[in-house]
Amino acid sequence: MIKTIILRSISLLLVAPAVLFLMSLTLGLTGVSDRILTSMAEQALQDVKKALAAQIHDPSALEAAIELQKLEIYSSYGLDKPWFYRMFQMIIRIACFDLGRTRVIKGFTGSQEISEIILERIPNTIVLVTVPLIFSAITGILIGVKIASNPGTFLDRFTTYLSIISYTLPSWWIGIILIIFFGFYLKILPIGGMYSIPPPPDISSRILDLIWHSILPFTTLVIVQIGGWIYSARMIVFNIAQEDYVSVARAKGLPEDIIRKRYILRIAAPTIVTNIVLGLAGSLGGAIITEIVFGWYGMGSLYYQAIISLEEGLIIALTYLYTLIYIFVRIILEIVYLVLDPRVRY
Repeated sequence: MIKTIILRSISLLLVAPAVLFLMSLTLGLTGVSDRILTSMAEQALQDVKKALAAQIHDPSALEAAIELQKLEIYSSYGLDKPWFYRMFQMIIRIACFDLGRTRVIKGFTGSQEISEIILERIPNTIVLVTVPLIFSAITGILIGVKIASNPGTFLDRFTTYLSIISYTLPSWWIGIILIIFFGFYLKILPIGGMYSIPPPPDISSRILDLIWHSILPFTTLVIVQIGGWIYSARMIVFNIAQEDYVSVARAKGLPEDIIRKRYILRIAAPTIVTNIVLGLAGSLGGAIITEIVFGWYGMGSLYYQAIISLEEGLIIALTYLYTLIYIFVRIILEIVYLVLDPRVRY
């Protein structure tokens, strides 16, 4: 089993260099790599200009020194050669998230380093998107399994209708309705943002303030996600419950709890776990619409801001980050499959 996991992991890890090559090729052909490196070179040149201006007071000498430094900086970034000569260098930069600084977008501390901006947003996305997804998945699976054991009952039909409605509701509409009702009419919950203005000074108060501000977006995501989990869990369990070996177990007089745990859930586990793990991976990408509606500074709103502001370096870094998340999640799934179902072989 260990050999199988290693081989599958290696094959999945090969996706990363393939994506890096394709991204570098696309960036070179479209001229985006030139714009990214030129922006990085200009930022470095600005720092050099400030240092030279403090040392050289003759305007003509200063201009000559700046021009010389400009040639050296552009050469160090490979801008004096065609893009395909520096393709390997671009691959290394993307792999290390060394894509310079943003032009417009800034981090919470004022930093414009792309890597720092991304690291600041990940915890916010985990709080807003990942936690509601875990809650929705656990609750939805428990409800789905329960109603699938009694198909055709009023509870089964009623819950199924509600889950379908929940799944089809747009998150932005639910968010706006909750904001209007709880924020404007009742005035008991904040309508947006992550903290009050000004934010509380001590840590415990800030945590409570963050929880208070996350109630509406948390509720929005739970409402639109839980229906899908209920319906998918119900259908998976219901289909397995119709198999012949389950009917034989019932004919033998086995208790329903044993049938559900040993004969149904064990078979359904790989599919359910796949949905949960892939959902968690997708949650790290953020919820663009929900984050924008509630003014939440997560990965989704960051991606949206990067596209609107044409921050090519930030878009590339986020895209590559999502690729790494996908590879990591697939490796976890390969291990989980082999643990849950030893019959699985490749």
